[in-house]
Amino acid sequence: MTHKNLIAGEWLAGDAEIENRNPSDLSDLIGMFAQASSDQLEATLDQAQVAQREWAAYGLERKQAVLNAIGTELMARAEELGTLLSREEGKPLAEGKGEVFRAGQFFTYYAAECLRQIGENADSVRPDIEIDVRREAVGTVAIISPWNFPTATASWKIAPALCYGNAVVWKPANITPASAVALAEIINRQDIPKGLFSLVMGAGRAVGQRLVESPKVNAISFTGSVPVGKGIAAAAIQNLTKVQMEMGSKNALAVMDDADLDLAVTLALGGAFGGTGQKCTASSRLVVHAAVHDAFVEKLVAGTQAMKVGHALEAGTQMGPVVSQQQLDENLAYVDLGKSEGAELACGGARLDMAQDGYYMSPGVFLNTTNDMRINREEMFAPLTSVIKVDSYDQALATVNDTNFGLTSGIVTTSLARASHFRRNARTGVVTVNLPTAGTDYHVPFGGRGDSSYGPREQGKAAAEFYTTVKTAYISAGPV
Repeated sequence: MTHKNLIAGEWLAGDAEIENRNPSDLSDLIGMFAQASSDQLEATLDQAQVAQREWAAYGLERKQAVLNAIGTELMARAEELGTLLSREEGKPLAEGKGEVFRAGQFFTYYAAECLRQIGENADSVRPDIEIDVRREAVGTVAIISPWNFPTATASWKIAPALCYGNAVVWKPANITPASAVALAEIINRQDIPKGLFSLVMGAGRAVGQRLVESPKVNAISFTGSVPVGKGIAAAAIQNLTKVQMEMGSKNALAVMDDADLDLAVTLALGGAFGGTGQKCTASSRLVVHAAVHDAFVEKLVAGTQAMKVGHALEAGTQMGPVVSQQQLDENLAYVDLGKSEGAELACGGARLDMAQDGYYMSPGVFLNTTNDMRINREEMFAPLTSVIKVDSYDQALATVNDTNFGLTSGIVTTSLARASHFRRNARTGVVTVNLPTAGTDYHVPFGGRGDSSYGPREQGKAAAEFYTTVKTAYISAGPV
């Protein structure tokens, strides 16, 4: 059976199909998935414009009920859909279930936001004139989401887009289509206009490129790599289309000489290897004070070697496979690169032969690295982390900030003064103190600086800036 795209409100086959296999066990075929044609994309964009006008006119409580129903179903089905997610993406089952539950929370949060009126009144500087400032829907939003959080990242874009009255045309990553179809089925069952929400699975260079170049799209929200993001921005500017982009990162966790070392190691292991290191918030640079360097490294390497790598759905698995052969090849190339740059590979970083044929590798730790090495400049998106030794807090902060990226950073310290100074002076969009660099809440802004982000912030109330446009009205009621 081929799973279809949702085109202009109808489930339709495409002009091709791809297979989706389990990276934990390549003999497990999850299904075949349709690839949308360019004609289908045009048809669904046309219908989206019609549906959006109808949706914008829905009452507040009617919209709220739709988003609440989506969120409630996702949370209720977290076990089932989390299992599907882990099966196709490779993250351990606990992480898959947690992701689906979090996706549901995005929808229930924005369900409540449907009732929160976002506008203000003012008096004019001219006599007897009142001013009404309100936010209205942008129109049709193209959402391009990644494979590493196939349900959560899509949801934190789709939920506010619908909340604020927009139509959505969603192109998910082609490597995780099953989770996309499952979410699309839930959304499409709701009380929404035909064609308000579309699922267009297909190759980025074909469907994705056509989508971002379309004058029928009013805004584009993208999460992915820096080169693809720059290409989308270049295409979007031709139509002056609004863009929001979350891209790469090179996050650092600074471990100070006064840190609780056991806590620091736990944070580093979870931040570096959670999700097989395939997170934009992963701790890929560990900036460690010389006074505790050797003790930290000893515990870190021991903890890394003790991690249980295995099938995503097996009990006890702490780290699953990487997502694809291409990703595995790139990861192993970074291992070779690090060695060639003079870094010491203390453990891991090798392909693993397991009971099932899958894309397994052992988590790796580089030692004796400097911040100018490519392994510390480029996003690897791998279960690899580098230790960088520093002699002081000031050097640690400078090293953390010495990057083209700026998504998350963290510090492990018992000094309130250092924690406060770091929080104010780390040049990242998210800062953590005695917490992992990975893991954020759904009701507050998320985003970064530099090459990490472009455009308005995602999540929380900040999402309104992207998914709405401001209208200022002047009203003269005339004499009484």
